[in-house]
Amino acid sequence: MREVIVIGAGASGLVTAIVSARKGKKVLILEKNNKVGKKLLATGNGKCNITNQRPTLERFHSSNPQFIKEVFEGYSYQTVKQFFKSIGLELIEAKEGKVFPMSLQASCVVDLLVAECEELGVKIECEIEVQKIKKVKSFYEITHNKGVEKTKALVISTGHLSAPQLGGVDVGVSFAKSLGHTIIKPFPTLVQLTSPIKNLERMAGVKVESRVTLKTKAGKTIQKQGDILFTSYGISGLAILDISRFVMVELFTKKTLVLTIDLIPKMSQQQLLALMRKSLVKKSSKPLTIWLQGFINKKLILPILEPLNLQNETVSSIFLNKKHLEEIVYKIKNFNFEVNGSRGYKGAEVATGGVNTKEINPKTMESKKHKGLYFTGEVLDIDGDRGGFNLHFAWVCGLRAGEEI
Repeated sequence: MREVIVIGAGASGLVTAIVSARKGKKVLILEKNNKVGKKLLATGNGKCNITNQRPTLERFHSSNPQFIKEVFEGYSYQTVKQFFKSIGLELIEAKEGKVFPMSLQASCVVDLLVAECEELGVKIECEIEVQKIKKVKSFYEITHNKGVEKTKALVISTGHLSAPQLGGVDVGVSFAKSLGHTIIKPFPTLVQLTSPIKNLERMAGVKVESRVTLKTKAGKTIQKQGDILFTSYGISGLAILDISRFVMVELFTKKTLVLTIDLIPKMSQQQLLALMRKSLVKKSSKPLTIWLQGFINKKLILPILEPLNLQNETVSSIFLNKKHLEEIVYKIKNFNFEVNGSRGYKGAEVATGGVNTKEINPKTMESKKHKGLYFTGEVLDIDGDRGGFNLHFAWVCGLRAGEEI
């Protein structure tokens, strides 16, 4: 019988194994992929946005927010930083509180975690697909494609449905359900959004710094600022990833909704209007479609002018009709974009939902239903914002579970 078995060699699984092994436990990690840390290798565009200096509670989401508060008590950014220092990984701090390995290589994070496992005698077996978990008296029986294992301490660190191309699966959730745990229904987040708008291809490829606003059914106004990217399927970019969670919640009860995009957020409506007025020439026969290229990407001009029926106007006609210029400026600052869904788990950085945290002890990550059963990381009903928050949660889970086992 194995002393400790961890299913999943991702962020939280590796940390759990290391901390447990430092206490003298014999640990076995079972990983279904052919190599360790596939998702970790892809984070931060290969640089690994490893955590965030300011992991404040509002940056995390769950159907049980109290759990988040209790998990983080006593486990700050400095706690995580100290753990990485202990395995030889130095960190650097960047804008928005983001933290990266000094090498700016995700592969270094994985290599050092694996090296620490090897030094501590943690055994990692890859290409092991767990098929069934059964509670037998005081231990767990794990059936996989190459045999059967038994243990009194089992950690499920399998991740969730996001990025299936990197190994994202929902087997951990399935195992939890088979052992009597309640599951909060998941959906993809930090994800690109799709749109039913016709002729999307004419805007495709345009990337602009914008402010995106969503008005929720409950009357809340949610705003995110950053780059957006118009695509042939809809819209992407950092601001869209940030607002996608709230959009997906709204789409549970609506077929479509409208995002309002400020295409020039660094100027007020009055400032933009004044700037454009200065540029108008009374007798110019220049087409409005050409004149507006001085202010905005040419691929956005017709989508702005056509709803106003101004696509055939000239600069002189706008000079004579000041109301039309006000309408154009308003449209630039309030560009409506209809969305009807997402690119799904394949495009998502994170999946929401998972094991109901009301059934987990936040101090130890142990199941309240079964002694010796632990859950860490994304398999739980916790998801964080973009910027290192999801990995921060994974590291803290691993530290707590490893210290307990």
